[in-house]
Order: sequence, then structure tokens, then C-alpha cells
Amino acid sequence: MSKLIFRLMSRHQQIDTALRREQARRLPDFVRLQRLKKLKLAIKDRLAALTMGRRIAPQR
Repeated sequence: MSKLIFRLMSRHQQIDTALRREQARRLPDFVRLQRLKKLKLAIKDRLAALTMGRRIAPQR
């Protein structure tokens, strides 16, 4: 497993944890939830592309 894939998987897990924590709050911040969900999906897409051998531009 490459270092990039490992870092992306680790970041994906961190975002998932943050999402669960935010959702468990009494009054979740829906803007933050949407931002975290988009970021998690972008990382998931990037991981899929890397594991399939395609190159995509890095996220800024």
C-alpha cells in the first residue's frame, strides 16, 4: 500500500469520526455536516481512482 493511499484512508476515517460526532450532537451544524460529507466523498473518489490505476488532480 502506498503512503498516499494510507494517508487518504486515514483522513477518510478521521472525517468519518468527525461526521459521527457532529451527528450525535443535540443541535448538529448542518453546514459542517455537508462540508464533511463532500470532503469524505472526494477522498473516497480519489482512493477509488488510485486503486484502479487512474490519476486525478490533487484536491486543493
